[in-house]
Order: sequence, then C-alpha cells, then structure tokens
Amino acid sequence: MDDTEAVSLEQVRAFLAGSGEVRFVGQRRAEVYAWVERTLVRHQYGSLGRANKGVVRQYIARMTGRSRAQVTRLIAGHRKTGQVKGTAYQRTKFATRYTATDVGLLAYVDKAHGNLSGPATKRILEREYFDYGQAVYSRLAAISVAQIYRFRNSAAYRQRNTTYQPTRPTVIPIGERRKPQPHGLPGYLRIDTVHQGDRDGVKGIYHINAVDEVTQWEVVAATPQISDLWLIPLLETMLQQFPFVIRGFHSDNGSEFINYTVARLLGKLLIE
Repeated sequence: MDDTEAVSLEQVRAFLAGSGEVRFVGQRRAEVYAWVERTLVRHQYGSLGRANKGVVRQYIARMTGRSRAQVTRLIAGHRKTGQVKGTAYQRTKFATRYTATDVGLLAYVDKAHGNLSGPATKRILEREYFDYGQAVYSRLAAISVAQIYRFRNSAAYRQRNTTYQPTRPTVIPIGERRKPQPHGLPGYLRIDTVHQGDRDGVKGIYHINAVDEVTQWEVVAATPQISDLWLIPLLETMLQQFPFVIRGFHSDNGSEFINYTVARLLGKLLIE
C-alpha cells in the first residue's frame, strides 16, 4: 500500500472518518510490520501528544486489522528497539536433571536385580550412593518412584532392558495325556478322523474310525462335517455298535474330540 500522500494527522483523521473498510488484505506479516514501522517514523509517534497518538493507533489498527492490544505491543516494541518485528517463538524448556547415562544405569540396575518394584529399586539406588559411595549414582539416589516408572516406559530404557515372557500354555482339564492301558480287557477305543479330500472344489466327507485296543473290533462312520451338530449323534451311534462295554476313549489332539461337548457325552456313559 502506498500512503505517502497522507503525511499529516489531519489527513489521517479525514481518512478515518471517510473510509471504514480499507485495510491490508492477503499481506504477509513482515510487510504489515514494515508498514507500521514506516508509519510510526513518518508521524514521529514518540513526540506526539496523547490525543494524536490515539489517532495514529486507530489508523494503524484500521489499516492492519490488528486489535488495540496488538497495536500497543507493536508500538511498545518500536519504542524499545526502534523496529517493529515479530517475536520469535521459543518453546518452553525445562532444565534437564537426569542424563542418558542415568537412564542406562537404571536399566543396568533393573536388569541385574530382576526388575524389582519402584520403591525397592529406589532403595537400591540410595544405598549405592550413600552406603557404598558410588558417585555415579549421585543423581539417581534422589530419584522419585514415579520418575523410575517414567524412565521404564521410555524408548531409551527399553533399548537397554527389555524382558520377554514366553506364552504360558493353557491347561485344558478335559482328558489325560497317556496311551490306553486295557490290561487285556476289551472296551478301550482308539478313534481318529481322516478327511477324504476335496474334488472339483467340493468338500469331501470325514471318516471316523474307532478300533478296540484288544479285540481290534472296528466301527467306521462318515460325516460331512465334524461340528458338534453332526459329530455327537454319530459318536453315540458308533459307541452303541460295539458288543462290549466301552471303558476308555483315546484320540489325538484334534479339537473335534477334545472339547467339553464330547467330554459330557463320555462322562454320561462313564467312559474314561
């Protein structure tokens, strides 16, 4: 914007009275600040009276679209430094009390003592410094329990001390893992499932084969699926076809037989 013709305060007052919507549009902040600085210098703002200063303030606010408080801050900065410029943003920084070495030392202590609780670890750090005179623990001796847990959650700590716990197997109290022990008596069955296979995208049937351990009496059946809806009635029919009392039921690790539904069926028939 070129306002070099408005050199007097009377012209500024006339401009304010007759133009209510004229202002900078789409200008960068540096350009606006440069214009404000030229305006203050042209009108010798520091030597003006209170009333005339108010006119200049209103003129700057009207042209730049800044609020009264913003214009006041710009003028205060000009009086202090002789320039109108933006304040560089400075992120608030807190004093660093603990170093990366302290984090590594904490990880070393935790690894050596089996990752104890926060209060127990704090006591160890205190004893290392106060009782044994280890100067390297001077900062960690005053650490809080909360800060210990914060360090344990940091990436720098986990790079030095990471503990992996293997998956614990789930115990299924359905059956006992051992081979049949018939002692020469019939009624101990071995049962297995064999899938016939697929053909031309059509799912094949499942063959259920049950053989007595002693007499080798065999009963074979087939089912299109091995879900409970199909398998349970089939097992009941197969067990009824053996000419002796069924005492034991042995299968592989297939889930079609090792489940609570089959266990209830066998338990009802008093089959081990």
